[in-house]
Amino acid sequence: MPPPKDIVKIAIQMPGAYPQLIDLDQKKPLLTVIKEVCDGAATGHCRFARGEAESARRMMSVAQQKPRRCCVEDVVCKNRLDIKNGSILRLTTAPGRAAEQLYSGIQNNNNDVKSESLKELANVSKDITFAHEFISRDGLELLLQIVEVGDDVGEALAHTLKAFLELMEHGIISWETLSSVFITKIASFVNKKDVLDATIQQLSLSILESMVLSSSALFNTVKKEVTLERLIGHLQVTNQQIQTKAMALIIALLQSADVLERKEMMDYLSKRNLRQYIYKNIIHSSGTVGDEMTHYLYVLQSITLNLLEPRAKTPVDPYNQEQRDLLQSLRQMAFELDMDPTASNFSTDRRKSVCAKEFKKLGFSNNSNPALDLKRTPPGLLALDNMVYFSSHYHDTYSRFVLENSSREDKHECPFARSSIQLTVLLCDILRIGEPPSETGQHYYPMFFAQDRVFEELFCLCIQLLNKTWKEMRATQEDFDKVMQVVREQITRTLTSKPTSLELFRTKVHALNYSEILKLRQTERMHQEETLAPPVVELRERLKPELLELIKQQRLNRLCEGTLFRKISSRRRQDKLWYCRLSPNHKVLHYGDVEEGTENPPIESLQEKIPVADIKALLTGKDCPHMKEKSSGKQNKEVLDLSFSILYDVEEYNLNFIAPSKYEFCLWTDGLNVLLGREMTSEYTKSELDILLSMEIKLRLLDLENIPIPDTPPPVPKPPSNYNFCYDFSHAEQ
Repeated sequence: MPPPKDIVKIAIQMPGAYPQLIDLDQKKPLLTVIKEVCDGAATGHCRFARGEAESARRMMSVAQQKPRRCCVEDVVCKNRLDIKNGSILRLTTAPGRAAEQLYSGIQNNNNDVKSESLKELANVSKDITFAHEFISRDGLELLLQIVEVGDDVGEALAHTLKAFLELMEHGIISWETLSSVFITKIASFVNKKDVLDATIQQLSLSILESMVLSSSALFNTVKKEVTLERLIGHLQVTNQQIQTKAMALIIALLQSADVLERKEMMDYLSKRNLRQYIYKNIIHSSGTVGDEMTHYLYVLQSITLNLLEPRAKTPVDPYNQEQRDLLQSLRQMAFELDMDPTASNFSTDRRKSVCAKEFKKLGFSNNSNPALDLKRTPPGLLALDNMVYFSSHYHDTYSRFVLENSSREDKHECPFARSSIQLTVLLCDILRIGEPPSETGQHYYPMFFAQDRVFEELFCLCIQLLNKTWKEMRATQEDFDKVMQVVREQITRTLTSKPTSLELFRTKVHALNYSEILKLRQTERMHQEETLAPPVVELRERLKPELLELIKQQRLNRLCEGTLFRKISSRRRQDKLWYCRLSPNHKVLHYGDVEEGTENPPIESLQEKIPVADIKALLTGKDCPHMKEKSSGKQNKEVLDLSFSILYDVEEYNLNFIAPSKYEFCLWTDGLNVLLGREMTSEYTKSELDILLSMEIKLRLLDLENIPIPDTPPPVPKPPSNYNFCYDFSHAEQ
């Protein structure tokens, strides 16, 4: 006989005890149920909180004894029907009572009681219900007072700052309400050169970062209070957490500044050797570079490269004398040895004719007015800057490049100017110059921190590579686009290996010559393209279900291992980490917040859970609830491609994800589709299925190597006219 609909089988977990199973009667008044539970636990005030399957909005707080009435009771009554069979409810102190106790404890004259209260406050301030209660009692003002007038610099101050940061993260109080005295005090913790508690410095840097990102007024205040030179000093310490928080504040200041301020700040940081400190103390430190620092290095690289954007978007002005002089310098430096001693006596028309011929040898299509070749943006003035830099810093190589190609036949010469213009466009595209940094980007190149003017130096390497590849391909003018495609492939493949210096980049990219590119293409083509006979196609179709089942099992196993996700807010990237994994029986998704550096936390430590049976839908991209509020700018395209959500119970509840990579996105969406009984649709599924099919078919056809497989099966021969050749076993038995 099925149990009554109004009875829900749940567990109540008392503090420090195992959960106790009870039958919750939904018809029974809630206060009666609370009284029975609280009487059994011998507690005066308690709070029910959904333990592993619900979020903070389902928290229920009720005062059981005096006072009898509680403002949260209405919320409890509304949410009690959300409780499902198998839920675990935790019995804890009600937020209001906890807030009152901690508020009193913080003001206690006993330093030990005060310190313990601040420590507990730092832990429970993550709960938004508690935060509302504590702030409503002017608790935040009390914390501000402790910081402003207190002289503590030990654990008590660290707990105070942590509690303050957690409370402010809920967005209940605006950052702009903070006093100048408080901001100055926090800045003093960062500016102090003497030894200070590392935790205090980390928290102070995080607080200042949040201030900078919250408003332009606070940006200006923090910029005046904290010097960039001091922040650079924090990058030279061995504590990776302080390095990360200092870098976070530097990035926040740069991103919050306008274009002119950002340029001034970057010039100052360059003069103070920021790049060298990063390369020495972070990239080449003994420890590994964490995910958060990797993101900040990517953002700094993007900001640095984007300083070139104005030049790339400014066309050359044919009437600007300075720009005309730069173009003339290219011609003079290439052909100064070949100049006729009597050229100064040439007539104006004769000089124009000579200049036009020389500009043509340089590879300009508009040889009479080469500035017209640079009116396209991008690359605009950036291409001219690159050509001038190459000709002045590598004069011999430049002259050899031009003279070598001008002595070839017209159809085989590699046009320097045209190649430089197109190469600049190519580098802008590969390095995404002009695009704002992504919120989740991780792709930085260590060699960009290895030396100054790295973009110009990279151009100088790549223009020589282009000339080398041109000769290897024996290219003509008609092959120009093909050569550029090969050069793009050489550069992107080399950058993928993340060389730590330009010298290493040079070695790797020159080893990746045209013949190597052809071999790589051929290998990839053999994996991707197969001309299959009909029998083999039929074999593929027979093998496909078995291999799809193998991929499904791998996806589910990967979900059981779990993945570390990062929460991203509109104000701060470095929020919290959380972990999600599937239970071994594939029936429940477990998730919960974890600390930095946690690897593969046990499933018991993940306090929240969602039964797979309750999942109603899987959403991806712009359909996700947490993406609908985002703008449609370029900076969010990467995040959009990595976003997915699951809707469960009723459609108003959802769990939102932003995958750390495209691969993890495909694994999770595939695995969730398998759990929902749907097909796997990711590009990785198709790719892996093709690889497995190819391998399996090759193994099965190994014995048929070099034997042609017919398109149709051989015809069945006609029956013989007689069967006299058949042996009659009956006679043998007699």
